[in-house]
Amino acid sequence: MEVSAKAILFDMDGTLVDSTTCVEAMWQAWGNRHGIPLSDILAISHGRPTRETVQQLAPHLDPLAEALAMDSEAATRSDGITAVPGALQLIQTLQPHEWAVVTSAPHHLAKARLRFAGLPLPNVLVGSEDITDGKPHPEGFLLGARLLGFAPADCLVIEDTPAGITAARAAGMAVLAITTTFSPDQLLGAPSVPDFTQVTFRRT
Repeated sequence: MEVSAKAILFDMDGTLVDSTTCVEAMWQAWGNRHGIPLSDILAISHGRPTRETVQQLAPHLDPLAEALAMDSEAATRSDGITAVPGALQLIQTLQPHEWAVVTSAPHHLAKARLRFAGLPLPNVLVGSEDITDGKPHPEGFLLGARLLGFAPADCLVIEDTPAGITAARAAGMAVLAITTTFSPDQLLGAPSVPDFTQVTFRRT
């Protein structure tokens, strides 16, 4: 598949980085501590900041404190962290001003996971501490486009979750889905690919 844009805004977990094993193990441990089934957690956690998931599932807890503890631990864990096939090769075809990462993770965790996966760090990284409203709100993608210096309509978003796709569309951006986390029929009708091995970038 050939994708055309002036810039690409990548999600991180499930898009550039396969962190499923690590993420699910951490949520399982957290759920066990608080009596919350993993299935309930995974039903809402994909693509959202940790604090928002905690707030919804366990409103009696301090969401910021819980998120800080979980994200700090996650930044030290490299088990199961790998690059999605073709991600590095696609990034290597882009100039530094042509791509950014927009993630629900905080900066320190995003940088750790990108390094664990053997991927370069972007010049523009939008993390959870940079925004007020997480996906499906468009704030993160709009900020990423602005920091790169492009209009929303000039950007392509690559995402793996319905929340991220909704955020991209609300930002007025084209979107390509990657089916690492959800099946194509769950990705809101977005065009999709299984990974990046057959994706090429054309500058518009």
